[in-house]
Amino acid sequence: MHARLHTLAVLAALCAGQVAADPFFFSTGNTDGQMAAASRPSTAGKFEIETGDDFVLSSEAVINSATFVGLVTGNATIGDVRVEIYRVFPKDSDVGRTSGPPTFSTSQVPTRVNSPSDVALEDRDTGSGNLSFTTSVLNGSFTALNSVQPGGIHPQPGQTTGGEGAITGEEVQFNVTFSTPFDLPADHYFFIPQVEVIDANGNFFWLSAPKPIVPPGTPFSPGATDLQAWTRDQFLDPDWLRVGKDIVGGSPAPAFNMTFSLTGETVPEPSSYILLGSALLACAAAGRKKLRKA
Repeated sequence: MHARLHTLAVLAALCAGQVAADPFFFSTGNTDGQMAAASRPSTAGKFEIETGDDFVLSSEAVINSATFVGLVTGNATIGDVRVEIYRVFPKDSDVGRTSGPPTFSTSQVPTRVNSPSDVALEDRDTGSGNLSFTTSVLNGSFTALNSVQPGGIHPQPGQTTGGEGAITGEEVQFNVTFSTPFDLPADHYFFIPQVEVIDANGNFFWLSAPKPIVPPGTPFSPGATDLQAWTRDQFLDPDWLRVGKDIVGGSPAPAFNMTFSLTGETVPEPSSYILLGSALLACAAAGRKKLRKA
């Protein structure tokens, strides 16, 4: 009898192993120094700016931690750090205020196609206690070749400024842990970090990464589209501009990814749990029949 129960336990463990969560990791790789785009929360004397880059989940995943790399200018004293997750327009958006399909253009921006939505799906921040972070200085003096700085985001027809030129600061990696992880279903998302720099003259600028993604980054899976970085400030809200196509401009216009990574684990599909339950019931029934025969 003991041997039969042991066999049942082994079968149950094997069945459970079939639906174990898999590690999830995504990265755009290392910065290329081509662009630095401001991204900060609203604080006293500073208006909000958001810059986002996208990632795709082919199945539900729990995101436990993230990294992102940017320039910190001025006195490098960091205050609040915030991470927002947006879905892709027109989700979570008021499409009634647009001029209509298929361009979803508005009076403020050339297009909303493939932009982040109007409002965030979820967010975490140090002020709420559901995000903690550490920093590491990668380079004490790093120069990005072009930038989108506070005051450099404008509605059309004045959206194309060419950018505001090179900017230098400390290259800093932020290592973020979510004490309340993001539990996200399969979908296309934008990751948006914001950093408060306490110095009145200081700011955080998110650094770009190569597009298309190159090693050590993790390219998008086949069939998924790697969208470009978008940005807005509180005066353009709820609309967004493409950092490359709309603000920098040119022919051809550049397209930027931004430097970040995400770490977590996938969530097994509900069907997997059903299969597991059925398998365990079958194992148990087989065990009971053998025990009765004994």
